[in-house]
Amino acid sequence: MSEDKTTIDQDDVIQAEATAQTEQESTVEAAGAADLMSELERWKATAEENNNRALRALADMENMRRRYRKEQEDLVKYASLQVVESLLPVLDNFERALSADQSTLTVESLLEGVSMVYRQMVQVFEKEGLSVIEAIGKPFDPHVHQAVMQVEDPAYESGIVTEELQKGYQFKDRTIRPSMVKVNA
Repeated sequence: MSEDKTTIDQDDVIQAEATAQTEQESTVEAAGAADLMSELERWKATAEENNNRALRALADMENMRRRYRKEQEDLVKYASLQVVESLLPVLDNFERALSADQSTLTVESLLEGVSMVYRQMVQVFEKEGLSVIEAIGKPFDPHVHQAVMQVEDPAYESGIVTEELQKGYQFKDRTIRPSMVKVNA
């Protein structure tokens, strides 16, 4: 019986060791599972944070597009504001001329006033970049001249503008109205 007791005790020890090892493995597995769950939560938080950043970046981009579109609309809407403001004094002078006392008004003073207003208007346009296209005595250029007649004038060489019927204008580097001219044949 003592031998059986020893065998039983050894079996109990082996069983106890196996149980302890299984418990240890379960604890290690539980700790590993807890680590995996913790890491999974960190990855989920990082993914959510990145998603929120991307959504904010998209919202910022859409707001920037709207702001840019509004600025462009305002730029187009108010593009001529500076020219209009520059022409207001000219308009004021025209109003003064029209409201002048007719009993003291002479043709000379009226012509002088209109001439002054004309010069003022020309200055505003020149300041903004408008210039008159030179025509008479210049070689015909289809980019800036529109030939409406051809004449025979011995005072000019062939292809030279002899007369300007209507002034042409350029705005900065662009022809906005070509000069209507007569060209020597």
